[in-house]
Amino acid sequence: MAINPEVDSELIAFDLNGEKVFAEQGETILQAAQRHGVEIPHLCYSERQGQDGNCRACMVEIDGERVLAPSCCRYPSEGMKVDSKSDRAVKSQKMVLELLKSDVSEQAHTLNSELDYWAGKLDVSTPRFKPRKQPLADISHPAIAVNMDACIQCTRCLRACRDEQNNDVIGLAMRGHHTEIVFDLDDPMGESSCVACGECVQACPTGALMPADDVAMVVPDKQVDSVCPYCGVGCQLTYNIKDNKILFVEGRDGPANHGRLCVKGRYGFDYVHHPHRLTKPLIRRDDAPKSGDFDMDPNDIYKVFREATWEEALDVAAKGLVDIRENDGPNALAGFGSAKGSNEEAYLFQKLVRVGFKTNNVDHCTRLCHASSVVALLECLGSGAVSNPVEDVDKAEVVVIIGANPTVNHPVGATWMKNAARKGTKLIIMDPRGTELAREAAHHLQFKPGSDVPMLNAIMHVIVEEGLVDKKFIADRTVGFEAMQKHLAKYSPELMEPVCGIPAEKLREVARLYATSKASMILWGMGVSQHVHGTDNARCLISLALMTGQIGRPGTGLHPLRGQNNVQGASDMGLIPMRLPDYYKVEDKVARSHLEQLWGGEISPKSGLTVVEIMDAIHAGKLHGLYIMGENPAMSDPDANHARQALSELKHLVVQDIFLTETAYLADVVLPASGFPEKTGTFTNTDRLVQLGRQAIDPPGDARQDLWIIQELAKRIGLAWDYKGPADVFAEIRKAVPSMAGITWERLETQHSVVYPCENEGDPGEEVIFTDRFPTTDGRGLFMPADIVPPDERPDEEYPFVLITGRMLEHWHTGSMTRRSNVLDSLEPEAVATVNPITLDEMGVKPGEMITLSTRRGSVSVIARADIGVPTGAVFMAFCYYEAAVNKLSNAALDPAAKIPEFKYCAVKVTPGGEPMQFYSYGGGQSKNVLLEK
Repeated sequence: MAINPEVDSELIAFDLNGEKVFAEQGETILQAAQRHGVEIPHLCYSERQGQDGNCRACMVEIDGERVLAPSCCRYPSEGMKVDSKSDRAVKSQKMVLELLKSDVSEQAHTLNSELDYWAGKLDVSTPRFKPRKQPLADISHPAIAVNMDACIQCTRCLRACRDEQNNDVIGLAMRGHHTEIVFDLDDPMGESSCVACGECVQACPTGALMPADDVAMVVPDKQVDSVCPYCGVGCQLTYNIKDNKILFVEGRDGPANHGRLCVKGRYGFDYVHHPHRLTKPLIRRDDAPKSGDFDMDPNDIYKVFREATWEEALDVAAKGLVDIRENDGPNALAGFGSAKGSNEEAYLFQKLVRVGFKTNNVDHCTRLCHASSVVALLECLGSGAVSNPVEDVDKAEVVVIIGANPTVNHPVGATWMKNAARKGTKLIIMDPRGTELAREAAHHLQFKPGSDVPMLNAIMHVIVEEGLVDKKFIADRTVGFEAMQKHLAKYSPELMEPVCGIPAEKLREVARLYATSKASMILWGMGVSQHVHGTDNARCLISLALMTGQIGRPGTGLHPLRGQNNVQGASDMGLIPMRLPDYYKVEDKVARSHLEQLWGGEISPKSGLTVVEIMDAIHAGKLHGLYIMGENPAMSDPDANHARQALSELKHLVVQDIFLTETAYLADVVLPASGFPEKTGTFTNTDRLVQLGRQAIDPPGDARQDLWIIQELAKRIGLAWDYKGPADVFAEIRKAVPSMAGITWERLETQHSVVYPCENEGDPGEEVIFTDRFPTTDGRGLFMPADIVPPDERPDEEYPFVLITGRMLEHWHTGSMTRRSNVLDSLEPEAVATVNPITLDEMGVKPGEMITLSTRRGSVSVIARADIGVPTGAVFMAFCYYEAAVNKLSNAALDPAAKIPEFKYCAVKVTPGGEPMQFYSYGGGQSKNVLLEK
């Protein structure tokens, strides 16, 4: 940042090496020197970890002072004279570097050792001192190699772990010359509580902590800046490439992550190099009939498919779709797009379905995650977008996190929450499960599963009863409060206590805390949305913010945490059956007319079918053709057996993907597509941040870019499209999506990201929305009362437990990518169900033994894992394992407003024992050094 000393009175003038320089307030001598281009050796200091002052490599001489000073933790004063190049200072710097060099072995573990860099700059040769006894390497962890022979105890790894990620795994133990870096209670790294975020690896200056596969000793051909392909946080990263292979990934200073990554973002990239990648178009063999009850072997695809040319595959795919459109009508077709694809892909996909298939039967996985949140937000506030970015938790006094487990599902976002809590922000965790964030919480409301509405109504009852509402905000900016006030009268905490299981006084205390703070923020996840009353849950959260005026300011607002990397963008692009791009209703004649003119084709005014409704329509014989890009409903849909049977009944199924997924196994035509690092496009994160993902490597074999495939299919069904690339498509998006009209492709190439709404070129974009009015007809927010609606299926004598499904840290969604990643699959290779240890003890089951989960829809046998955070009477399981597909058990009952399934609650029987699982391996993802050898 440019500094003008004539204007800025906060600057401090001092002398550095004989020249007058200026320091900003709070800036150390070292930081000021760096900004002025003056190099001073340093090792314990880094821009992200700050200073610790323990290495003493950065010593400088200050005029008038007897001893040298560490420049990394010394602040300049007006008129101070500092010399970093005096004989005395340089001699000290060189002595420190020589001593540190004598402590480490001669074996290099990285080509980028900062110790070697500074030793070279100061011409420090072979140390004169006797080396210490070198410890053995610790290679117990699949991702991180611990080379303590290179450790200089700078503590940057400790600060990265403790202060940035807040994981508290790394510590400094013992004293004097016995001092050492340890993991937990001096455990091997692989046996510690490390979550493999790799922050310590990125922080280490010497190679003491490095990737386990020696890639740090390989010089990349190129570096490509991009974004993470996994959760909705939208971390920016840099790919390091060698011979068209990804060597390793580093965090980049993006708005959402500021250099931080999680285990998936840092180590879950080698799936793109997996031998299961589809490289040729496939057509189903005539002697391979479909069946919903199948056993899939991705290593033997040719017993089901034959290879085809692109021309043949595209012609067969398009002909089958056109025949159904012409013979059975447009509504006999449907399309499932992908939240893993780019905005450009989502936009073209829904456009193809609407003007090519001539139906609004288009949907994607938001129907299975946050559809209820979007419905409630549109209904009450006029917008389905989050009001504030995740990092606004740093500006909040109180943060409510309900129905979400960010340390697992949004790990980097969770670091901001933990950082805020440790600085004094009060966390209120509302969740039936005990999560890691509960350790940081001021209050943990571990309510009974499915009782969100009575609990939230009781909290609002207290706010109204005790006069804690914001009367001016309600009068100026809302409607419907009188009806809400009357509705809440019957929901006293005392009456709701036995319903939700939270003591009345605790509900009152939380209500007062939320309502009276200067800034309260609510974040929620799929524990709120995936219920038959999911829309009601979100309505309650919206009402809670409206009645207290806790919205429209920094540190306040409502934030449904998006699950996949582009689920926000896919929804913005209109990849939903009842809304056009930018959330205009399909019934909106003006919006349809605008798009019809832009697209050159008619759009049906009738809302389409949702994901689950499409499966039902197939069973009913009303829908016969389906085009799926990058989705895996055979694993992700509720009652997966029902979904698989539906897919097998289709006349024509076209699947576009990078692997032969469980869904692709039932296809008639499979089109090999591009993985995330193999494409360029824009992606919108949970903060409404539109970011540019750049192509880093080429697709394998004959696999093609998704945009090319969509366009080639479009041409064959009668659409004359001629987009030259993603920039062309984005230019059209700006015309179709007014809230993004001000974002240009050129701006994204230089800035990397822009937040929307950004309606005019040059606008900065709005991080916080709803500041003055809501985008409703009258500009006001709507209170929507919600009564208690019980879960569709309650426990009974036969099925006495509650089954909760979700995700796990190391795997993502249906596992098609992460289970083909070497590190991630090594960390969590087998399916487990987590159960409270009290429950396991009552059943006579030890952790690691088999249990069987049975519902009215099926059963799976799985390994039991003890977890005190799971309430007694419940069991939790991730849905990423094919060999134990828990969605075979889940309930397909729908929320009536959002048509979202009730993934988070169904009745289940848990019994000891069961048939041992046939361990389902995707080939155990090749390690990256093996790839390099090829």
